[in-house]
Amino acid sequence: MSAAPPITELSDRARDIFRRVVDGYLANGLPVGSKSLAQAGLSLSPASIRSVMQELEERGLLASPHTSAGRLPTERGLRLFVDGMMQALEPSADERAEIERRAGAGGPVEEALAATTAALSGLSACAGLVMVPKREARLRSIGFVPLGPGQALAVLVSADGSVENRVMALPPDMGLSALAEAGNYMSATLSGLTLAEASRRVEQDLADGRAALDGAARDLVARGLAVWSEDGGRRPVLIVRGQGRLIDVAAAADLERVRDLLDDLDGKQDIAQLLDSAAAGDATRIFIGAENNLFALSGSSVIARPFHGAGGRVVGVVGVIGPTRLNYARVVPMVDFTAATLARLMG
Repeated sequence: MSAAPPITELSDRARDIFRRVVDGYLANGLPVGSKSLAQAGLSLSPASIRSVMQELEERGLLASPHTSAGRLPTERGLRLFVDGMMQALEPSADERAEIERRAGAGGPVEEALAATTAALSGLSACAGLVMVPKREARLRSIGFVPLGPGQALAVLVSADGSVENRVMALPPDMGLSALAEAGNYMSATLSGLTLAEASRRVEQDLADGRAALDGAARDLVARGLAVWSEDGGRRPVLIVRGQGRLIDVAAAADLERVRDLLDDLDGKQDIAQLLDSAAAGDATRIFIGAENNLFALSGSSVIARPFHGAGGRVVGVVGVIGPTRLNYARVVPMVDFTAATLARLMG
């Protein structure tokens, strides 16, 4: 997509009409016609307004759907609006209080992140997103639950009370006593350690002969640590809340686009890579439609901002995803405030 022209290249009249078209479209998702603009107080005839709208269309800033005589902004036009014309609307006191309340509810960090993301989703009428690196949990216990021949459930309880489960394959001849022996050893010996520390401890115990484990239990300990370590290092934690808010009245007329957007959200690895690109700087990033290949079909926008922890290090990215016609002036400051709130939580 070619860059939008500088706002200074537009006449005052063209800027005014362009802003009114964008405001009208973002408010209701419908094309804006010259007649409605004339009736809204512009001291121009509908013919003069149509002439200016035609000029804006030729510049690639407006488009005319086949089903309507009105115009709507293109993705190029939305970029020009966001970068050069938008007047931010700061969150209200109630909105700020709701975000802070959900962030400060206590409990495991991931629960606070999920709750804050849900609040952002509700207030912005978009789906909320937050991504943080996979935390190095400190272990409270690891146990194994038999599921049947050749399978067991590895259950990890972290020091903060969170619980995660993984199904793992076992040798067909492994008995219940090996599961119990391995679980008892790991819970008694590895409590309080991270997975990396636990792996080094087990390796050293086995080398020094301090781990009184038979061959089957020793193998199970190694498998159990491997399944957690490999999974934890493979990808960040991505939390998505409020997908249902993407299906509103206007979207009902474009169900194919909504289906594409929901498919995008199911591809969490792709979304995580997009958010990771937003973590590179300190400012809010706005991705509009086909500016990112991920949203070429769904015509979606993402607003994302990194947040920092102790020492100023970036520890995550928070944002929203919604249709390109979302209320940028309201949502951008809301994402900024949420990022600042999460920075205090993680600091």
